Amino acid sequence: MSALRDALRDLPDAVFADLLESDEAYKLVIDLPGVTAETLDVRAEDGRLTIEARRQKSAPTEFRYLREDRSLFLDAELPLPPDASAENAEGTISGGVLELTVPKRGRDVETTIDITAE
Repeated sequence: MSALRDALRDLPDAVFADLLESDEAYKLVIDLPGVTAETLDVRAEDGRLTIEARRQKSAPTEFRYLREDRSLFLDAELPLPPDASAENAEGTISGGVLELTVPKRGRDVETTIDITAE
């Protein structure tokens, strides 16, 4: 999980993210103001999570930008923890907050293996 935690530190300063863990899953919460489900693409492939987010912004015609720090897009590629399984991952976005829940792989149940003599 430290690779994902480290990758979150590398996100732009204007992007705020939380990483949570339970026994069954990881939850990634990212603030993406102005982003909607239609302007968001999230993919998991080869142990990596790719997030592409776009937002609209415009200034009234009587104003001009003196400073513009709010990015129009986020393209991030984050490593998934080794025990994460993106197969049944779920995501929601509401009020510009993206929540991704990625389940952990099931743990092997202890099994007794019968041995027979030949």
